[in-house]
Amino acid sequence: MDGSLEQVGDRWKLRFVRSLHHPPDKVWRAISEPDELVTWFPTEVIGERAAGAPLRFVFPAGEAPPFDGRMITYEPPLLLEFLWGDDQLRFSLEPQGDATVLTLEVTFDELGKAARDAAGWHTCLDVLEHRLTGEEPPWKPSERWQEVHDTYVARFGPEASTIGPPEPTADNANGD
Repeated sequence: MDGSLEQVGDRWKLRFVRSLHHPPDKVWRAISEPDELVTWFPTEVIGERAAGAPLRFVFPAGEAPPFDGRMITYEPPLLLEFLWGDDQLRFSLEPQGDATVLTLEVTFDELGKAARDAAGWHTCLDVLEHRLTGEEPPWKPSERWQEVHDTYVARFGPEASTIGPPEPTADNANGD
């Protein structure tokens, strides 16, 4: 369940592998359809679901300014890859009977944000697992982030944790 970190050329890659007890079509909808994404992904994803299409990412509570990206690969129901600002996100699904293995790879430039981002994506995937079963997580995402962040700081080391969480704004001061 925990993410791993590796250097790939001059960039860094986080990798998460989750075995989900849900059929691939349900997981695909959760990672690709706007109405499903808003339940677990950190931003609204606005744009056509097609390779090469421009995308716009908007934080629901204004935690940060909107930013742009682009769909790289869109191959239902197995592969979704896009630029999320400067980061590249790749979601791949591997059917296993009535279950699905979801792999998320996040490629980025700055090693210093590895622990922060690992905790964020770890938390998002935890929320996704709960939402797929129709449940609310038993914790606030901000609490879960703090819990797993400490683990990633310890695992990845001080050079991978020089960039911490964003400063609270009036809109997200409660940590949600």
